[in-house]
Amino acid sequence: MTDPSSSSIVTCPACSTPGTGRFCANCGAPLEATACAGCNVSLSPGARFCHRCGRPVGGGVEASHIVVATPATGSSLPWIVAAIALVCLLAFFAGNTYRSKKSSTLDAPQNALPQAGLDDRAPQEAGGETPVRAPDISQLSPQERADRLFNRVMILNSQGKSDSVLFFAPMALESYRLLSPMNADQRYDMGRIAEVAGAIPLAGAQADTILQQNPTHLLGLILAARVAALEKHPAKEAAFAKRLLAALKSETAKKLPEYDRHQDDITAAVAESQKAGAAR
Repeated sequence: MTDPSSSSIVTCPACSTPGTGRFCANCGAPLEATACAGCNVSLSPGARFCHRCGRPVGGGVEASHIVVATPATGSSLPWIVAAIALVCLLAFFAGNTYRSKKSSTLDAPQNALPQAGLDDRAPQEAGGETPVRAPDISQLSPQERADRLFNRVMILNSQGKSDSVLFFAPMALESYRLLSPMNADQRYDMGRIAEVAGAIPLAGAQADTILQQNPTHLLGLILAARVAALEKHPAKEAAFAKRLLAALKSETAKKLPEYDRHQDDITAAVAESQKAGAAR
């Protein structure tokens, strides 16, 4: 005997699932021709949305007939949503990039990287000509890189840019450690960087090492005196200043390259020591 219900079983035009009734139990598409609940236009079997007003099919039926529809595999809706999300994301990053460039151009902070002097562009000439690019720091030798970082840290310190000093000092110190074994000139540079960065014990260690190798080295005495002043030991500072004046003539006669390089430091330290000695 044939089951009478078998004649009412139809295949869903949208997902090919066998079913009965007015709507597919798998995807919710209508199994028979119906009318849009919004604009009353005739809809073909399998239509999930009205071709006139876009209303979802089944939106106006009783609650007992409403089923949760699983999106068909070939639906383009997820791709549309993904495309919209991608456009929004690109717009967001483009806006941030524009604001960042505008801010760096018009409102650059005092301690910004270009002002720190480590970008490889030479300063603009007075005549407005295009500046000539300086050597790329990545192409410099270890000694040249250390010298350049030392000069930048000293310039930043003289300009009161403490944030940039603290930012570049670790790189400068590491560049000198890579020069091991260091000579007196290199140790003085490293000690001065440590001094302005607030690493007083490291600066004192460089001064001690210089003076162990040469007790009358002018740069070692100058650095030791500066460390003593920062540690608030006036007696030690005065003792190093006295040793500096006593060794000045004999050490100057050696014409060491580091004395020429740091002549300004030596001149200033000698003048300060003479002034302090006269005051006492």
